[in-house]
Amino acid sequence: MESELSTEINRMKLIKKELMRFLMRYKFALDEINTKVDILKQEFHLIHDYNPIENVNSRIKSPESIFRKIEKKNLELSIPTIKEHIRDIAGIRIICSFETDIYELSEMLKNQQDMKVLAEKDYIKNPKRNGYRSLHLLLEVPVYMSDGVEDVCVEVQIRTIAMDFWASLEHKIYYKYNKEVPAEILQELREAADSAAHLDKKMENIHKEMDKLKDKVGADEDFRELLISNERFHLPESFSLKNFKF
Repeated sequence: MESELSTEINRMKLIKKELMRFLMRYKFALDEINTKVDILKQEFHLIHDYNPIENVNSRIKSPESIFRKIEKKNLELSIPTIKEHIRDIAGIRIICSFETDIYELSEMLKNQQDMKVLAEKDYIKNPKRNGYRSLHLLLEVPVYMSDGVEDVCVEVQIRTIAMDFWASLEHKIYYKYNKEVPAEILQELREAADSAAHLDKKMENIHKEMDKLKDKVGADEDFRELLISNERFHLPESFSLKNFKF
């Protein structure tokens, strides 16, 4: 009896260890993408003189949620099955200022040579019937472990502030009504989604007008000052553009 109990305890320890190691791969994949996004954000700020990314959130799906999804799909509960059939274990949501920023950031991510795009769904150009708008990318990220490299799936959602506000509100409403939302509220949600899209376009037009004004006053810029990661550097007084080669 004690031998059976000991065997069962050791088996549980092994399962726990393997599950933790499995989920850590997804955590490391998120770390990789978060680093890439931060680098792209800083580069974007240098090129366009503004920060296109308002916020970044990432999460790992809980074991309970993963197991529930496997059970719903009527699949075998094993790590290979989970890896093959659950593609959103690691998720990252990037909130941008404007719609054009979404596509620009998306192209920057897709151009990363060490990542592979497995799927792309554009719910901005083709919104869902309920009004949901967002750009979804399914990326394959290489994770370097002690025993080799493993490709890990990460779901990336990119949306504007208005799109995110609408999605958050819609999510709360669905849970409040236990997913049985009255028809009139669904209609109001669709209308709110259209209003949010109109607001995005209006704010982006204002932003473009501000850029034109900024270009007019650009002559006052101090070209000897370099700002990198909030740290200021100054070119020496002896510096001359005539002697500088690109």
